[in-house]
Amino acid sequence: MAERKYNLNQSHVNIWRPCDPWKRSGLEAMRSSKTLLLALPFLIMLTFLLRHKPSDRFTDATPFFNNLTTSPLLEVDVLQHVDIAEDKLLGGLLADGFDEQSCLSRYQSILYRKALPYKPSPYLVSKLRKYEDLHKRCGPNTPSYNKAVEQLKSGSNVVGTTDCKYVVWVWYSGLGNRILTLASVFLYALLTERVLLVDRGNDMASLFCEPFPERSWFLPMNFPIAKMFNSFDQKSAESYGNLLKNNMIKASMGSLPSYVYLHLAHDYDDHDKLFFCDDDQALLKRFTWLVVKTDNYFVPSLFLMPSFEDELKKLFPNKETIFHHLGRYLFHPSNHVWGIITRYYKAYLAGADERVGIQVRIFDKGPGPYQYVKDQISACTIGEKLLPEVDTRRLAVNPSKNPKVKAVLMTSLVYGYYENMKNIYWEHPTVTGDIIGVHQPSHEEQQRSEKPLHNMKALAEMYLLSLTDVLVTSAWSTFGYVAQGLGGLKPWILYKSENQTTPNPPCQRAMSMEPCFHAPPFYDCKAKEGIDTGKVVPHVRHCEDISWGLKVVDRYTEL
Repeated sequence: MAERKYNLNQSHVNIWRPCDPWKRSGLEAMRSSKTLLLALPFLIMLTFLLRHKPSDRFTDATPFFNNLTTSPLLEVDVLQHVDIAEDKLLGGLLADGFDEQSCLSRYQSILYRKALPYKPSPYLVSKLRKYEDLHKRCGPNTPSYNKAVEQLKSGSNVVGTTDCKYVVWVWYSGLGNRILTLASVFLYALLTERVLLVDRGNDMASLFCEPFPERSWFLPMNFPIAKMFNSFDQKSAESYGNLLKNNMIKASMGSLPSYVYLHLAHDYDDHDKLFFCDDDQALLKRFTWLVVKTDNYFVPSLFLMPSFEDELKKLFPNKETIFHHLGRYLFHPSNHVWGIITRYYKAYLAGADERVGIQVRIFDKGPGPYQYVKDQISACTIGEKLLPEVDTRRLAVNPSKNPKVKAVLMTSLVYGYYENMKNIYWEHPTVTGDIIGVHQPSHEEQQRSEKPLHNMKALAEMYLLSLTDVLVTSAWSTFGYVAQGLGGLKPWILYKSENQTTPNPPCQRAMSMEPCFHAPPFYDCKAKEGIDTGKVVPHVRHCEDISWGLKVVDRYTEL
């Protein structure tokens, strides 16, 4: 027999208003044990909501009831015990004890997101707590950090002179790339027991809350080599690849440079790519300071390294949840950005029966919108039954007995794709009788990654897309990768067009919610020869949208 679910709609609320269970005796309010059993789930839910109410949403019980029909917490499963503390901490993923007002999104996100089946492994939870202890002991301005900085200033790296090791992430590329690369570098820090320090650039502090307790993840402004970060590139003498080529570092050396720069961006060369070989990791392990600049989500290649294999299996038994867990652990929107997200959600998305996200990113030159893209979006969403067809022959159809309200959230740099879809569903009835509302928060026309306000809007839109029930993304787009990972969604991917024609088929369901590594190495470290790294292990496959790219999958099905 199917489990019954009770909707907390307005009619249920009216039953409770005349009888305030918090002021009247339990015996007086409930005259029989049967009544008590029926009412108990609602009491549990009310207790949760009144004790953990978001400060900008519910000030007391009355406005909560008035807004309940648009709340994301629409259902309570009366047959399933809800561990409130576990939900708040995302199954143990998050640490407790933060000041909730300083970062509202950290513990409020569960109010806006449907229950997800992906739970962090106990080993990952334990590893994160151990990392937090390491960060507290070795983070900025601790004695261990200060000692390591003095060694950096000395110009030499003597093994064993410091008790903490560091990996510095350099601010680089667009926001989607930065989120993915920061998650990649953090995973590398977990695997190698290094402390992650973040170059704040011009906007990181305004976009995200601090993820670690007590100690900041931001690199202090007076870091000795911070002014060199912008100049680091593939030709830098300090890069690992160039140090190898010029025989400046060897495993046999007793003293090494005080740091090494890892150039892992799209234009890296074969020597730079040796980072993904175990022998080279043994050499890099001797450095106290590693500085990384990358625009790649390089996690798939870590899964091809034997030295990390066992640890990764324990951390992520479900292999396609890597960014899903690390992203929700690391990236909590700042209060300013969270306000943008929640206001938009409440105004346009909360009251819908279903939310459909459509992320449009076109890499063709020219302003757009393009007709072939409009046709592709319609062919995908209607063909995959994500949205209903419209009846262009009639002005109206007989109303459905149970019409659904679907909210379509579109994100794009241009306005035309939203306007086209809005007009389709405004001017014509759907054949199902469903009501379709189409919304687009912004249209910036051009990507302006150097502008903080532009990036705030971009982060808000990525997060809003992650709150949808089904998602359509664009090929090659890191913006879409972030949304699908945070939301635990396997999207339908709009294929990249050739010659500005609508692809056939227009889209394909992703085999994994993991992002794609756009520029992976194709090298066998043991054989020292080229190899197709998409065919080495069953859980690292070529991407759907970039044939040479790599992504991690849990269960592989031939494309």
